[in-house]
Amino acid sequence: QWIDSGNRTCPITKLPLSENPSLIPNHALRSLISNFAHVSPKESSRPRTQQEHSQSQSQALISTLVSRSSSNASKLESLSRLVRLTKRDSSIRRKVTESGAVRAALDCVDSCNQVLQEKSLSLLLNLSLEDDNKVGLVADGVIRRIVAVLRVGSPDCKAIAATLLTSLAVVEVNKATIGSYPDAISALVYLLRVGNDRERKESATALYALCSFPDN
Repeated sequence: QWIDSGNRTCPITKLPLSENPSLIPNHALRSLISNFAHVSPKESSRPRTQQEHSQSQSQALISTLVSRSSSNASKLESLSRLVRLTKRDSSIRRKVTESGAVRAALDCVDSCNQVLQEKSLSLLLNLSLEDDNKVGLVADGVIRRIVAVLRVGSPDCKAIAATLLTSLAVVEVNKATIGSYPDAISALVYLLRVGNDRERKESATALYALCSFPDN
């Protein structure tokens, strides 16, 4: 739209562009943006008291999630509320990551409870929005869980898992790690062949992101 409006400068740096700029659409980033288009105003514009309330609320939810004595119903409620909070608030995403809740979320991905699995994948997807979390999630073993979900998860879980791979693949080193993981790319290709519309869209986007790395 910027170019079509007659502008011939970079909208960020304001430097002039060449006469016929060679531009490549970033479909992976476009898909991530479309999935998180409806977000709240920036943290700085919210009242301080609301921020403090959200932080306090998130701590209680994290405690429930990581507790070994919590029931699946309690964990599901905590995951659902954390998904809503982390979708909008970068500081809470960092807080969840630093609290050790990632391990508990990964354990929920291994659950045979599909609703619990879906919510935990959604939480991990939100956490992956932070660049600092992308490599850490891979190091914590998220790829193994994602590939397993791509094979046997519910349609919604498979779509979220593919979107999570797209998000992780924003970091170059993760593209190599994901591509070298057994069955990761083949699982996406299989989903592209047999999945529903949403599954095919998300798997194609993930493959597009991964294949910008030559070895993939």
